[in-house]
Amino acid sequence: MMNQFNTSENMKEKRFTAGQDRPELQKAVQEIVDSGFLGVQLRVHDEQGEWVGSAGVSKLGDAAKPPTNGHFRIGSNTKTFTATVVLQLVAEGRIGLEDPVVEYLPEFGLDRRITVRMLLQHTSGVFNFTGEYYEDGTVVPGIPWQGKEWVDNRFKTYRPEELVQLALTKPMRFEPGTGWSYSNTNYVLARLLIEKVTGSSLAEEMQRLILGPLGLSGTVVPDTQPMIPEPHVHAYYRYEDAGEQKTVDVTSQNPSWISTGGDMISTTKDLHTFISALMGGKLLPAPLLAEMCKPYPKIGYGLGVFVQDAGSNGGGTIITHNGGISGYAALMYSTPDGSKTLTASINYVDDAAMSLAVPFQKATQSLVEQVFGGGQTSRQDDQVE
Repeated sequence: MMNQFNTSENMKEKRFTAGQDRPELQKAVQEIVDSGFLGVQLRVHDEQGEWVGSAGVSKLGDAAKPPTNGHFRIGSNTKTFTATVVLQLVAEGRIGLEDPVVEYLPEFGLDRRITVRMLLQHTSGVFNFTGEYYEDGTVVPGIPWQGKEWVDNRFKTYRPEELVQLALTKPMRFEPGTGWSYSNTNYVLARLLIEKVTGSSLAEEMQRLILGPLGLSGTVVPDTQPMIPEPHVHAYYRYEDAGEQKTVDVTSQNPSWISTGGDMISTTKDLHTFISALMGGKLLPAPLLAEMCKPYPKIGYGLGVFVQDAGSNGGGTIITHNGGISGYAALMYSTPDGSKTLTASINYVDDAAMSLAVPFQKATQSLVEQVFGGGQTSRQDDQVE
């Protein structure tokens, strides 16, 4: 079924894009590849209609371009899906945004001041289990997710409770509600909250509330499953081993090490359908959507989304969340009404130094300028760390 679905989807893509002339978009994706990335898939919905295209290669040593609707790991875009499920449960009256999380998850002994809202907005102060990076340059490590140690153990299974317990052995970043710091632990707690309240797995609730209603058949909540559905592009990781540089294909890995901090798989088409429906009011009541898009001062982070100014050239506000995980990057941008969207995937050779971080920022800025009318994209935690 999956292969038949994907084959028919790709045929539709080819028919739809035939004759579309958007040279500026094709040029933009080619420039991303030329800056050092392997491949790009881009999908744009705007006043000119839909445009899909790709550039570069699906994998090293192969000339084939990325499929225009291939699967990829979406990294921290997972947080937007997870926040949406939590807010849907708020709409159902099963969770309160201002409720102390400890009332739902007493087993962790969380500070009573930490509320559900704080998890979704990264204002809880809970340590990030993938490590904390302080302003003075201090680094407090968490679980291994880089270098040879991660490569050798990339099929290891972590349970979400284990990740939370590790985080809680470390000092809080700040007192709950007094600051903002991006922490994957917040979203693993959100997953456990969803599962405790519903008695179902996150995957089941995601299917009930989002994937099923929107028909997102290319989107997967993998838990410990290492494979990505076909078709897909490949991701790579470069590391040092005994003084030698080695590059390994990390397309398959057990993503339980990041859990709901960034484990999901999707396509540019499904990401467009999701963010367009979300911003268009099809998934949340208007008051909760407004709460989601209300930015925390200075940082511009709502509940599972960044709220940005698209710039001084009339771009207006854009709602976004990007993600990066082990050689994959995912972009998801929308106008506040869902009428214009940009969704994309980039596959590349990752490394511990994140040597492509600056080209990635430039690439996203260029695409946003092309589609939304210019301006700077604010700094985001595009990687999962």
